[in-house]
Amino acid sequence: MDYLPMFAKLDGRPVLLVGGGEVALRKARLLLAAGARLTLVSPELEPEFAEFAGRFTHLAARFTPAHLAGQILVVAATDNLEVNALVYQSANQLGLFVNVVDDPKRSSFIFPSIIDRSPLMVAVSSGGKAPVLVRLLRERLESLLPRHLGGLTELSGRVRDKAKRVLSSLSDRRRFWERAFASNQLAGLIEKQDWQGAEQWLSDGLDNANSEVGEVVLVGAGPGDPGLLTLKALQQIQQAEVVLYDQLVSAEILDLVRRDATLVSVGKKAGAHSVPQEETNRLLVEYAKAGNRVVRLKGGDPFMFGRGGEELEVLADEGIPFSVVPGITAAAGATAYAGIPLTHRDYAQSAVFITGHCQQEGKEPDWQQLAATNQTLVIYMGLMRSEHIQQQLVSHGRRSATPIAIIERGTTARQRVLTGTLAELAELAKQAVSPSLIVIGEVVALRQQLAWFGENSGEQFGKYGSRADQDLNSSDLKLVNLA
Repeated sequence: MDYLPMFAKLDGRPVLLVGGGEVALRKARLLLAAGARLTLVSPELEPEFAEFAGRFTHLAARFTPAHLAGQILVVAATDNLEVNALVYQSANQLGLFVNVVDDPKRSSFIFPSIIDRSPLMVAVSSGGKAPVLVRLLRERLESLLPRHLGGLTELSGRVRDKAKRVLSSLSDRRRFWERAFASNQLAGLIEKQDWQGAEQWLSDGLDNANSEVGEVVLVGAGPGDPGLLTLKALQQIQQAEVVLYDQLVSAEILDLVRRDATLVSVGKKAGAHSVPQEETNRLLVEYAKAGNRVVRLKGGDPFMFGRGGEELEVLADEGIPFSVVPGITAAAGATAYAGIPLTHRDYAQSAVFITGHCQQEGKEPDWQQLAATNQTLVIYMGLMRSEHIQQQLVSHGRRSATPIAIIERGTTARQRVLTGTLAELAELAKQAVSPSLIVIGEVVALRQQLAWFGENSGEQFGKYGSRADQDLNSSDLKLVNLA
């Protein structure tokens, strides 16, 4: 170990900073933020130091060893090697901790890279050997550590004594804090700066620690590529004790779930519902009431034809706390990976998302509206009804030469895109496998130029006619359930 990591309390303590340029300005900001009683030695200062006017003492002079008197910490941040060497030698002789910026050999302490979630602090250092690597690690940690952690740390300090009184067992206290720190409800209160509500939530949790009900987080896993998971989605699946997942959730995403979590498949396939929706609802309630932190993991976005709303209704009726983490829906993810823009100024001014999944005794949608030109039609779960869709669109005025694409396993390494015309939809659907997305509209032709992911071999585009000149007055995104 080259350096002993430690956090120094500088509040009100004397610190000397030598230098008045941009580097010294950065160090001044850091030291003042830590509450140091700062003395700055430099003949001149950058104009930006004016933002700290009245918060430090400026000695407009060149450094001499006499300036070290009464200081506990020294930082040299000049571009003069002789001055920096003198600062180091003089401080070293007095037994003071000294840092010469960007010169580890002349430093008895170094500044780490800091992730600030005050009062929670995380510091990373390579001892000056790999600063670029440290910067990359800091950026990664910044993205993984939620902004509310500082408030959560402050709040837990206020409730800590009560937790010790109420929960005498160390293991009980540990479990309580683990659940609290992972709670979306508490995080939401802190993010809204509802400190009173957050403290009450913790207090109520302690009062009811022995009859604690878990919570459910409805998480969208995206269309398949684990790189498309949101940061919040990744955090939730790594904190979950139980994960109920759908058939469309890829194995790569399931590999990111914490190793000791209970994985329960509640997948459904077209024409073969392996787990009835009622059973999924029952499992959600059962696991949550047992005090578990449950993630309901759905492919794409849970509110986009995913019955997420139905499941939350059940939880609400049972009084079980829940929250939602949206995901990238297949219509956005798969089309992007296929090189097909959903909208384009020249070809499509709106996009309509529909599902080909039937409901018993359902009504037919407005095919006249769905057949309109200058819009992109995206159909989820439409393979089984592709012939009916083709017939209805053509009979209601959509050109049979309209470009179409069927995107299999979009965004994954096994993605395959079948392209053709609306007249060929039913035949192409026979060659496709689930999960597949059907895209109908002139924007599909742009794939020839914009495809960037995977192979384009084996595709055949029909001969497109001229672009229809009908303009739509609305650019709204429309959702329709095909009955």
